[in-house]
Amino acid sequence: MTNPIPTPLRLPDILAQLQQHARPDQLDGMARFGIVGAGRLGVSIPALRALARSLGRDHALALALWDTAIPDARILASMVSDPAQLTAHQMDQWARDFNSWDVCDQTCLNAFVRSALAWRKVPQWAKQSDEFVRRAAFALLACLATHDKRAPDSAFIDALAWIEAAARDERNFVKKAVNWALRGIGKRNAVLRDAAIACALRIQQQGSKPARWIAADALRELHSEAVRQRQQRATPIKA
Repeated sequence: MTNPIPTPLRLPDILAQLQQHARPDQLDGMARFGIVGAGRLGVSIPALRALARSLGRDHALALALWDTAIPDARILASMVSDPAQLTAHQMDQWARDFNSWDVCDQTCLNAFVRSALAWRKVPQWAKQSDEFVRRAAFALLACLATHDKRAPDSAFIDALAWIEAAARDERNFVKKAVNWALRGIGKRNAVLRDAAIACALRIQQQGSKPARWIAADALRELHSEAVRQRQQRATPIKA
């Protein structure tokens, strides 16, 4: 339900609440992990989620929060946005605005993955040269692998081609998202695990440094997952 207080009147109060949760002493440590951005307050994700629950869904507010360019406010925007109201233009604009991996990933997790446009955006963004737009493609694909329970295996098998094409990208934030998506697909079920392992082996043959890392990390986790599942099946059920 939309809050009856107009967005222009709500925004200053909400920004003041964000300031109350600011943790300036954490900013240097966050920056060491690539969590950066001008105006960042250092608000924790649990605090942002609690604030989002108190605000409820309000898409106009989400757009206003995003326009502040404050990273914490943009994460909050992703939490209060209405994915059904996201347009292709808005999603593209938000993706172009990403300049930190946490804002990218939280927006994919909280908003983009719930949009009917999500599957359309993955291949579009995967072809882009901008580092964080391309990361958004694979972060979103990883989120879809976890949260889109209705998607057929064939959709994820087709998506492996996008992963293979991006595996040569040496940029850290792209490389890690490509790896995340590959592992996420492989952990979805046994059929997709076999397909992801085969994809990882093909990526390994590309020979580039990022490709070797993506493949080795994914193979290690997917093989461990296969062993774990075999052990679970072999463990007798106690009477």
